[in-house]
Amino acid sequence: IDDLTEVDYSLNSLPAVFRPFIDLDLKGIVYPTGNYTGPPYVAAPFTIPDQSDSMLYLAFSEYFFQTSSFAYYTAGAFNITITEETCSYFNMSTEIFGSIIPEVAEYSPYPVMLQLMATEIPIISLEQDSLTVEIQGSMEVFAVLPDSTTQSLFTMNIAANTSIAPNIFDQKLMGSLCLNRLQFSLAHSNVGFFEISLLENILSYILQTEVIPSANAKLSKGFPLP
Repeated sequence: IDDLTEVDYSLNSLPAVFRPFIDLDLKGIVYPTGNYTGPPYVAAPFTIPDQSDSMLYLAFSEYFFQTSSFAYYTAGAFNITITEETCSYFNMSTEIFGSIIPEVAEYSPYPVMLQLMATEIPIISLEQDSLTVEIQGSMEVFAVLPDSTTQSLFTMNIAANTSIAPNIFDQKLMGSLCLNRLQFSLAHSNVGFFEISLLENILSYILQTEVIPSANAKLSKGFPLP
């Protein structure tokens, strides 16, 4: 699929040949590249509804997407670092945060670095026309000091509800990620206690303009179909 993952579409059983159609039962398991340890899920059997309007019907179970989530989580794909250099739409500095958290102003005006990571395997659920992805993670905010070392300012827990609208193009399964809901809570602070609600707009904006476009760029490359 990419540098981080690969997919196994090998047959689970011999093709079942009938007069009007042929059934192919494929594995559909996504692995971290070079790591073929079985994912912690059990594939539930399912059937495709009887239809005859097209020559080919292709169905993916929730198991396929769960193994994708597990593979990318294992490969570290949900660990993201955002720096002043990589932030396209926002001037990330202690000056911005210091206007809300007085203790941060002591490090002003230094650049800020954000480290995001998923703390659990994201949960993927199939909906009528989309996939729902629940992500539990953390965001640690650092001040980048003049000698290039970093000072941790505070760490937040993040709960994100997102959805993916899938589509098929050029023999690939693609998708577009949308951020539906975000919740923040303060996990640890080196700059004293503060109301996290004061930062929600800034942090939501950074995620919307930096993380979501990056995820959609990767989703646009698509999963190769069998």
